[in-house]
Amino acid sequence: MAKTILVVDDEPDVVTYLCAVLKDAGYETLEASNGEEAMEAVVAKHPDLITLDITMPEMTGVKAYRRIKEDAHLKKIPVIMVTGVAHEFKKFISTREQVPAPEGYLEKPVKPEELLSEVKRLLG
Repeated sequence: MAKTILVVDDEPDVVTYLCAVLKDAGYETLEASNGEEAMEAVVAKHPDLITLDITMPEMTGVKAYRRIKEDAHLKKIPVIMVTGVAHEFKKFISTREQVPAPEGYLEKPVKPEELLSEVKRLLG
């Protein structure tokens, strides 16, 4: 059975692109356009992995990430932060004591081979 990946981004073109790359590689995908939708999907569907944009309306990716990692039933789901925010953000979020650093981090524009490499590394 194919692994399911939740793609979270407020830019429809980015969601379409990431989902296409993942589907072409044999993964199932779910979509969310903000942090609220992401949390609903994570709780309802419990995906195998999440790609999470940082800057979004409704609820930021950082807040959604924190909620995921603070929930005992969800915290083992690996998260790849996908963002256009400067690389310094990776250092910043990795120093937060409340939650662990994300399992993966990709900067936009995301290259297909980088995305698939991270996904394979995290899902085996």
